[in-house]
Amino acid sequence: MTQEQRQQAIRRIQAKRGFRGHLAIYLAVNALLVAIWAFTGAGYFWPIWPILGWGIGVVANGVGVYASPKEITEAQIDRELQGRLG
Repeated sequence: MTQEQRQQAIRRIQAKRGFRGHLAIYLAVNALLVAIWAFTGAGYFWPIWPILGWGIGVVANGVGVYASPKEITEAQIDRELQGRLG
């Protein structure tokens, strides 16, 4: 394993930890908002707005961490260069 590969692995681990922390905070805060809603009369379900708004960010973060390509390959670099030069 090269030093660069090791650094890439460390960055991926940090990104996954960051996402899990983000998700945990999202769940805790939104559970608190739903509890506040329930204890204050449970009328119009206003917590849906922060749940949806923040949820978009959580999903985008998760996609960036788990669904994006893990490494840039030489073949990808070559294709990109050919597209720009050709």
